Amino acid sequence: MKGFLYKAKEQVQSALPKDQQRPSKPRPPPPIPGSKPVFLQRNATQTDQPSSISEPTPLDVIRYRYHHGTNLGSIYVLEKWLYPSMFPGNAASNQSSELEAVKLWASQIGMDAARAKFEAHWANAISDSNFEWLANTAKCTTIRLPIGYFTLGPAFCQGTDFAPYQSIYTSAWSSVQTLVFQARAHGIGVLLDLHALPGGTNGSDHCGTNSGSANLWSSPSNLSLGIRCAEFLAHSVSSGLDGVVGIQLCNEAIWEAPSMYAWYDTCVAAISAIDPSIPVYISDAWNLKKALDYVAKKNSATSMTPPVVVDTHLYWAFTDADKAKTPQTIIGEASNKLSNLDGKEGSVIDRGAVQVVVGEYSCVLTEDSWAKRGGTEKAELVKQFGQAQSTRYQQRGGGSYFWTYKMDWLPGGEWGFVACTSSGAITAPFNLSLSPSDISDRLNNANSQRDSLMRATVSAHVSYWDRTSPGTNFEHWRFENGWKVGFSDAYAFFGTRTGKGLSSQGGDKIGCLEIWVLKRVRESGMRGGFVWEFEQGLRAGIRDFYQVVGI
Repeated sequence: MKGFLYKAKEQVQSALPKDQQRPSKPRPPPPIPGSKPVFLQRNATQTDQPSSISEPTPLDVIRYRYHHGTNLGSIYVLEKWLYPSMFPGNAASNQSSELEAVKLWASQIGMDAARAKFEAHWANAISDSNFEWLANTAKCTTIRLPIGYFTLGPAFCQGTDFAPYQSIYTSAWSSVQTLVFQARAHGIGVLLDLHALPGGTNGSDHCGTNSGSANLWSSPSNLSLGIRCAEFLAHSVSSGLDGVVGIQLCNEAIWEAPSMYAWYDTCVAAISAIDPSIPVYISDAWNLKKALDYVAKKNSATSMTPPVVVDTHLYWAFTDADKAKTPQTIIGEASNKLSNLDGKEGSVIDRGAVQVVVGEYSCVLTEDSWAKRGGTEKAELVKQFGQAQSTRYQQRGGGSYFWTYKMDWLPGGEWGFVACTSSGAITAPFNLSLSPSDISDRLNNANSQRDSLMRATVSAHVSYWDRTSPGTNFEHWRFENGWKVGFSDAYAFFGTRTGKGLSSQGGDKIGCLEIWVLKRVRESGMRGGFVWEFEQGLRAGIRDFYQVVGI
């Protein structure tokens, strides 16, 4: 495979000789289904810059593949309903958060013993055998790891509710680092999710306290501390914390949180100043349409800021409207979710890159809904519900993370990744179950057909535009160049082994396609009105590879 990729890389780098780095005149982009051609208007020609495209690295694969994952909740941000064992027996119903657990233990057994108790909880969160099950049985590629600002250590606790208990968190961050490196050894990436921020992004106990308020958004000091948290994580990732998929700025922000997008802007700029290669994830604040509009502008082809991904959460277990639905109705709804993406993908040149992951979902419905299931067995409907979600999110999203993997009451029922994976309700993408020999055979087949596929696709592209716009001086060499890059990229993702032994044995697919295309368009160095040809060629090369390998 190395030889093929090296050859492809050479072709990519040589595709922009100096005599071809000429100014480009504005031309119409290719037709996109459901839309009319858009003419790009520019006042001046633009000169191509040197390409910085290189072979995808294992870290690229970990960050941009489809994320079939699970949350590792209630480890660094406690929730009593998941881990009652981490709360004293006399904890009241309104003492269900991390802060209340810390307070109670510190008052009952002392600070040193409380610290030892929490350190043991972190250390035992996930074992090598757990990682082996995740990688080899569940085919899990990624973990979403909820952490708190207090998890980053005593310096981040000062001036907050956690200040009196800051010593308990002295080794919390080193524990997170150990977990990330452990995951990486098994070919699993980690999304660092700032689940709990000072003041709270919402009023729930998973924000770290039982305050019932979302005081992050109205407090300049809290928002400033949140920015410091993002910067700390960016420095850590940039300094060698290998295997981090991205940094999520916050979790489940309240609807129309004041100044939220301005705060996102500041955080993205801060991370960009440290390492613009790190993907940044944002909460959609339960308004996916608005979040998509934001990232479309943020992820422009001409900007060099980090790619921004929208995290949306999909549940059918909390509203009166959902209680009134039958399971069959909800299964139908799940099969059509993420339709907000319709018409927003396919051209980062004129639309920006719009990328979504489902950061939390489950197979849980209310008892009211289950009571309306008719004569169908509940277990069968749970399976149908999970499979409908798995299929849909793999079709339209860049990843999905089940809530959740660990709790005191494993295997967890409809909340449990173990239970729902074991029952077949949650299914991994087909390509993750291919054997090493099957992957090798498919790669060899793709390699043997590569040149004929390229000729056919490029010829069809040229013929289309000759018919559609005769006499126009297009720059079809950009399309061919893009095709070579796309085919080579898809080949690399499919063939790269990101873990040891059987862990992540290959077979990955570019799941975060829109931000990967964005990355390649930026790296191409191409400018002017014909960059759309490179982008459409890139997409065509990726598409042709997946067609020939059958995924």
